[in-house]
Amino acid sequence: MSALAAADSNDRELDIETARYLFEEIAALTPDTQGVSRPAFSQVETETLRFLEDFARGHGLEVWYDAGANANFSLPADRGAERFVVVGSHVDSVPYGGNFDGLAGVVAGLVCLVRAHRRGERFARPVHVLAMRGEESAWFGPCYIGSKALTGTLGESELKASHKGDGRTLDDHMADIGLPMDKVRAGTPLIDVSAIEAYLELHIEQGPLLVGKDIPAAVVSGIRGNFRHRKVRCIGEAGHSGAVPKAYRRDAVLAMADLLVRMDESWSTILNMGDDLVLTSGMVGTDPQIHAMSKIPEEVCFSLDIRSQSARTLDDMRRLLKAEMRQVEKERKVRFELDEEMRVEPAMCDSDLVEGLKAAMERTGQEPFVMPSGGGHDAAVFSAAGIPSAMVFVRNRNGSHNPHEAMELPDFADATDIVYEFLARHR
Repeated sequence: MSALAAADSNDRELDIETARYLFEEIAALTPDTQGVSRPAFSQVETETLRFLEDFARGHGLEVWYDAGANANFSLPADRGAERFVVVGSHVDSVPYGGNFDGLAGVVAGLVCLVRAHRRGERFARPVHVLAMRGEESAWFGPCYIGSKALTGTLGESELKASHKGDGRTLDDHMADIGLPMDKVRAGTPLIDVSAIEAYLELHIEQGPLLVGKDIPAAVVSGIRGNFRHRKVRCIGEAGHSGAVPKAYRRDAVLAMADLLVRMDESWSTILNMGDDLVLTSGMVGTDPQIHAMSKIPEEVCFSLDIRSQSARTLDDMRRLLKAEMRQVEKERKVRFELDEEMRVEPAMCDSDLVEGLKAAMERTGQEPFVMPSGGGHDAAVFSAAGIPSAMVFVRNRNGSHNPHEAMELPDFADATDIVYEFLARHR
């Protein structure tokens, strides 16, 4: 083995051990009865950032917090750079989630900084690593909260969203950790967006494609947008389950089921036409305090999450949803009520960055592979703010948003190598 090859091998082993340490320590810091739980804008999230801060300072890196209470890291010489590349992701998780969703991107950025500092190297452009709060929608309903606050795009209705646990508003929770809420409410960016030359995010793949193709990493071409309703109400009329004939029923549950079947059939039609779409109703329920096995349900509440890479398809689905609701209301004598819509536009990754990442992937000895992202990411928010953005995926078994995420560290090292090689040479 040549001296250069031996040095590269040693770097890889050190990178893997660094990543292993960070993942294991943070998992031990943030456990739940299953997996991990790092609630957005919580003390647990703060403790995670403080742990990363201590680690980074111990490895000779600069650390500071922005106005959004997110942690930032850099090489000492790059702290005061007027313009820089951001490598970032989020540290929060869903309840009972996996340890790698979001955190892998932060750890990758730190591994790149630690490697460069160890080698005494500088990147082609100054690099700041960003560990963000509040990406997951599981806690409040809105998604990408931290990045929206940074870019001044967090809406009034999103700030009014209530926490699934304590019922307090997002505004209250953000104020608790010291964010300047007057600026957030006014839509004032909390960072100088013009100083960011590019935003890069490494993330685990949340589907099965890389596993199926036996590929450890990929460059991402674009990110699905979505529109969501956290709570849709279907209101019918209560009645005795044995005494009311079908023709006289106003069954809210069957009406909801009718609507979802209609939407599912339209989903199949859209896919057969070659368009991109996914549709999910992840929360469904009647109130057990007022409903019973022998009672026709008078109300059911459910969520809707509709995603596509096409803004036109999202607009079509919005119109279709309202049309189908009107039809079901007429046929089943019920009423639907939509809460305020939450929307994120689809985002295409910057073509120059995609080509640069493909070239970096090839230089690391990997066959370049490009794929779209089904899940949403903070990269879409930075892209919408006019910042060139791109992503790298890491192979990950068993999906995400569950305790069984199974990213392997050699795959993580392969993906991190792509990011490091890009940062080292791309101008």
